[in-house]
Amino acid sequence: MSYFLPESAPVLTAARGLALAHPGIVEVNSAPLYLRARAADPGRRVALVSGGGSGHEPLHTGLLGRGGLDAVCPGEVFASPHNRQIYEASAAVAKSAGVLLIVKNYTGDVINFQIAAERLRHDGIPVATVLVDDDLATDIADSATGRRGTAATVVVEKLLGAAADRGASLQELQELGTRVVAQSRSVAVAARAQTSPTTTAPAFTLEPGVLDYGVGIHGERGIRTIARPSVDDLVRRMTDDLIDALPEGSDEVLALVNGLGATTELELHAVSSLLHDRLAERGLRPAVTIAGTYTAALDMAGFSLTLTRLDEGWVDLWTAPTETPLTLPRTVRPAGTSAAPAAAPAAQAPVPAATAGAAGTAGGRIVLDRYAEVVAQVRDNLTKLDQLVGDGDFGDNLSGGVRRAVRLADETGIEGTAALAEAFLNDVGGTSGPLFGLFFKDLASAEPGDGQAPSVAALAEAAAAASAAIHRVGGARVGDCTLVDALVPAAESLAAAAGGEPTGELAEAPLTTAAQAAIRGALSTASLRPRRGRASYVGDHALGVPDPGALAVALVFTTLAEVHEPTWATRLPAPGHLTTI
Repeated sequence: MSYFLPESAPVLTAARGLALAHPGIVEVNSAPLYLRARAADPGRRVALVSGGGSGHEPLHTGLLGRGGLDAVCPGEVFASPHNRQIYEASAAVAKSAGVLLIVKNYTGDVINFQIAAERLRHDGIPVATVLVDDDLATDIADSATGRRGTAATVVVEKLLGAAADRGASLQELQELGTRVVAQSRSVAVAARAQTSPTTTAPAFTLEPGVLDYGVGIHGERGIRTIARPSVDDLVRRMTDDLIDALPEGSDEVLALVNGLGATTELELHAVSSLLHDRLAERGLRPAVTIAGTYTAALDMAGFSLTLTRLDEGWVDLWTAPTETPLTLPRTVRPAGTSAAPAAAPAAQAPVPAATAGAAGTAGGRIVLDRYAEVVAQVRDNLTKLDQLVGDGDFGDNLSGGVRRAVRLADETGIEGTAALAEAFLNDVGGTSGPLFGLFFKDLASAEPGDGQAPSVAALAEAAAAASAAIHRVGGARVGDCTLVDALVPAAESLAAAAGGEPTGELAEAPLTTAAQAAIRGALSTASLRPRRGRASYVGDHALGVPDPGALAVALVFTTLAEVHEPTWATRLPAPGHLTTI
């Protein structure tokens, strides 16, 4: 994923390395992957669980242990963990009064933590959530997504960790976390993009003499590009923007200067000094000042500032003792402990994602194999598109999930969209994992199980059900610039073909017609300003770029048409052409 990460299982390998460095604090569960604290404070009644995409270290894992988190669920680089990781980690560490989930406000994180919370409630485990949404740059009135969760997560986790050790209840912790979030704002700038995990080149290019203002921790472009000012003027501008956005309250603040991966300690401490002076000029007193790399964006050259208005007692929570990788010497190995990570328990069998078609169908396997070919062909194109509107991981996530489905089909006999559903729901993180899993799960119900083409009525019902499920989980509607913009037109086209008395091409080639509708919907996203998903964070930078998820959905319907209506499907654009700007 970078110059010096192993090609195979980089995140798991890094997790094992962290456990080797801190054997008295951290242990690793490998299937599914999560890290847990070896020892919790005996006064703790509620477990704290967090996580997110890798590449932000030491965020989350650095605060694992006493005074911090009970479990951390790392996703792949810049991709959310999947719900199975979160569910099993939470169930493993749950205390007598339940589990509190600390979630950064990114679509994939929110969806996967939400699904895990539903599973925990079903098991009778009390669960609550704190949503961190501190990013000032994405405080946009017409955005349905809301502010991103960024470096204030460090403040939330530290304060809640201390409060949990004092025996706070689930409700008390949720209320404290919600208040800390409400009184925190962050903003970030970058002079150079992070190295792309896929291409090993900068994810985007900045001309000399300019900065991106308002970048995200996944390497998203800023809300604007500005002429590079002096550092003093830059810190003044960032500080003023943050103070103006903070709610009224105490004149005491916590000030966090955070490096994004490639910014030196020298630079960060210089910025902290300038920040301290500007706060004093504005009548605020920094009771706590922290400078260092706590929430990285791989190796982005930039920094963020976070301000939190402090309530009574919060400084005591911040300074409470901890035993975490961030606060213990890395060379210390407590006596009587092993250097090896804890052996992982045997992996549990994944819950079947769909029952329809479980016996396998010839038609379903052909669809799966053809879609695998298509995704392999367009993976790089989808990566390039996603780099323009997000973090560039969509092509890898999609192709990885499809490869898992093919292996599952080879090993178990589950075919077609049923194999895709199981692979994406159980094994693929990020936003695309659960949403595409729901999509494939409903499509699997349309497979007839006899090797024949699915009926138009069954496909129409399945596509409508998938659209409704995705809306319930993620809230997306047509016009939000998401995969729904391709799915809904296809569902409507299939419903029109299944009902009444269709004529012409709609009657003779309903799958091809649905694919054409999905393609039009996907391409229309290029003219939309995104309102949901990670693309919503880059604002006008997304204009002119079709949503990669919508294109992937269109390619599913294109594949169905190619397999079941091969003559008509020749009218459809080639996958490589469709995914190229």
